Amino acid sequence: MGIAYFFFGGNNSSTQTKTIQQSQFVSQLKNDKIKSFSVQPSGGVYKITGEYKKAQSTGNSSNSGFSFNGNSGKTKSFQANVLDSDVTISQLQKYAQANDVKMGTKAEESSGFWVNLLVYVVPLVIMIFFFYMMMGQAGQGGGGGRGVMNFGKSKAKPSDSKQNKIRFSDVAGEEEEKQELVEVVEFLKDPKKFLSLGARIPSGVLLEGPPGTGKTLLAKAVAGEAGVPFYSISGSDFVEMFVGVGASRVRDLFENAKKTAPSIIFIDEIDAVGRQRGNGMGGGHDEREQTLNQLLVEMDGFNGDEGVIVMAATNRSDVLDPALLRPGRFDRKILVGRPDVKGREAILKVHAKNKPLDSTVDLKEIAKQTPGFVGADLENLLNEAALLAARRNKKQIGAGEVDEAEDRVIAGPAKRDRVISKTERETVAYHEAGHTIVGLVLNDARVVHKVTIVPRGRAGGYAIMLPREDQMLMSKKDAMEQIAGLMGGRAAEEIIFNSQSSGASNDFEQATQIARAMVTQYGMSDKLGMVQLESPQQSPYGPQYSQDTAALIDQEVRRLTTKGHEEAGEIIRTHREQHQLIAEALLKYETLDEKQILSLFKTGKMPNDDSSQIAEDHATTFEESKRELERKEAERQNKLDTPEDDEDHSDDSNSTDE
Repeated sequence: MGIAYFFFGGNNSSTQTKTIQQSQFVSQLKNDKIKSFSVQPSGGVYKITGEYKKAQSTGNSSNSGFSFNGNSGKTKSFQANVLDSDVTISQLQKYAQANDVKMGTKAEESSGFWVNLLVYVVPLVIMIFFFYMMMGQAGQGGGGGRGVMNFGKSKAKPSDSKQNKIRFSDVAGEEEEKQELVEVVEFLKDPKKFLSLGARIPSGVLLEGPPGTGKTLLAKAVAGEAGVPFYSISGSDFVEMFVGVGASRVRDLFENAKKTAPSIIFIDEIDAVGRQRGNGMGGGHDEREQTLNQLLVEMDGFNGDEGVIVMAATNRSDVLDPALLRPGRFDRKILVGRPDVKGREAILKVHAKNKPLDSTVDLKEIAKQTPGFVGADLENLLNEAALLAARRNKKQIGAGEVDEAEDRVIAGPAKRDRVISKTERETVAYHEAGHTIVGLVLNDARVVHKVTIVPRGRAGGYAIMLPREDQMLMSKKDAMEQIAGLMGGRAAEEIIFNSQSSGASNDFEQATQIARAMVTQYGMSDKLGMVQLESPQQSPYGPQYSQDTAALIDQEVRRLTTKGHEEAGEIIRTHREQHQLIAEALLKYETLDEKQILSLFKTGKMPNDDSSQIAEDHATTFEESKRELERKEAERQNKLDTPEDDEDHSDDSNSTDE
């Protein structure tokens, strides 16, 4: 501003104006020193501006501009203020006519106030704006692009219900879970239907289950079907380096959700803030506990959450605070487990919609071959198959790509270029053939699906044994068969080569885990009895039993693994010819599938076709889920209305279970 005054105001004498008194102006007009002037009304006086005939000295009276040196210059311009009276004006007119001076008039200025405002206020506003921008930039360091004063605001923004295209038909393999959520969707669409009956919709729905089962996708589908705002946030987003930020963000999140009610708040990985209180050592966990306390209050406190349904996902529900799980907060808990074979087929169909599959690809067969896979694994499997097909310049995804993708997901990429000696290759072949023979003989629970000696990841070869059907329970017989199957490799090495190799280390690890679980968790040991000595979520203080019990556990685990090893050795000796046939076929073909293995075992020759069918399934829509729920309710009602004999009732329940 100083530079602008310097250049445009201070040192330019042509723009200077001499201010004179009324008496001076009248005197100079009378003495014919003025060339011309104009009269302008201005706030109760007349403002006179004009020019001299000859330049006059300005002296120190210059007030237009800011002069740094203070030296007097010369100017022809002048200004003066005279009284607003008829006498003055008539006097000025008389002197002007006498000396032939041009006299003009100007209208009164109406914008003087705005000009002053522009000159004095606008620069101030500009400075404040720049200061605010600098403060905003300074606050972007730790606030994720947010201003200094916004760290207490929630980062969750409502997703537009029109942009959320996910529906129930996009979520496969979770049909019963979807039926549980039908009520939530209907409440969000038409709350009066429930409120008229005095019903209270669950204020919180907790989705728990292993990673990758589709908990977040299920929450999005509920929001998509209901067509309401969907606030999504992670549990870790609440806690920052500033004290009190988590609680502030919880308040802000619920305030925003209530403004757009009915709405859904989805908190992913809620165990980040919902862990049980009082576990922290010292004050390090106070901030997280404040956040949890605020969440408890917002969900079911004094004010409650009107029209806001909170959905949360976690795979560690065992560590959540009991106050969070009580009725009134998360009063509906839905277990989103691993899909069964029908569920896996439905998931594969959803992910195969935009992928051109060859006629040789059988999704039913893939579903059978992938027990324990969740939705994320199956999506990854088809994606890997698509990448392989693209790498091989194919227009469609064939059965070969799917099979290779399955192996990549389970064991990693093949290492076909690895140089392996003849002796080591034979050892691996007979080792894997040993697993295969034991699996074929002890095939009540598990079926040998594939065996290969192609190295993948850290494994020199592997045999895949799949459950005959989806199992929720494991019997003692099944467990012993699994241990025997795992010990088949070492037993084969000892019988054929009379040696032991390091290739069985992973087999021992798995066998020991099964045996230890049998002894310490499942009560399958006669010596230790039916007690649980270890839990899957182990105590941070270590096992809670005596040294004598620990020694007895080790003894029992060793007895079970030894028994499995002896059984495997006996089976291999009995089926020595089939063992050799399968090992030689592995050395020749490197990989054998289920049909080839069975053919070699039964006939001694390579294959031919057989396939079993599985009932088809697909991902249900919201309407289909609702109809299925209504059908089940009607069936239950019919059973209650028509009591039957004890025998008939037991028969019906058996058929229902099946």
